[in-house]
Amino acid sequence: MTEPRRLLIATRNAGKLREMLALLGLPGLQLVCLDEMGITDEVDEGADYAENARRKASIFAQRSGLWSVGDDSGLEVDALGGAPGPHSARLAGSQRSDADRRARLLTLLAPHPRPWTARFRCTMALASPEGEVDLVEGVCPGQVVPGERGSGGFGYDPIFLVDGLGRTMAELPTAEKNRLSHRARAVQALLPILRRRLGLPAA
Repeated sequence: MTEPRRLLIATRNAGKLREMLALLGLPGLQLVCLDEMGITDEVDEGADYAENARRKASIFAQRSGLWSVGDDSGLEVDALGGAPGPHSARLAGSQRSDADRRARLLTLLAPHPRPWTARFRCTMALASPEGEVDLVEGVCPGQVVPGERGSGGFGYDPIFLVDGLGRTMAELPTAEKNRLSHRARAVQALLPILRRRLGLPAA
């Protein structure tokens, strides 16, 4: 029996890790996380999504000796000129909670007229220990709403209304979010590359 190929999920964000484990559950693929590999390194943030995703995947691929997938994502709000974008996780300062970040965003948006059109964007990188890197992207359009709705998801999900659904990302069942989210769309773009790179069975 053929041993499964191992793929490292290069994130310490618990919410992202849960989603990636669900999205990348492919036959013949064994998913491992940084803690399982005993990797404690931190990666310095770069200037944009692609650079951040590339750094995470490449550095942890080298550390682990495994193909690795990393992502960087953010919320882009038109009224704020596309901010917070790649700085979404640090909007309220370092070591602050998701609730703090949502509150800070709504404070920044308060002077602007609604609708607060926005999109979630995710850039995902697949890297080999030898330095090969593939990049893909996924986008989910919607708008920011002033009141939190739903108990699922994480980050800005409770105040992000998905286009055409009338529900926030936090109101979506997990299976539906894993079809429609920016991260899900990035994974969908990545899957054929992942299968080819790791020699996995076709869908």
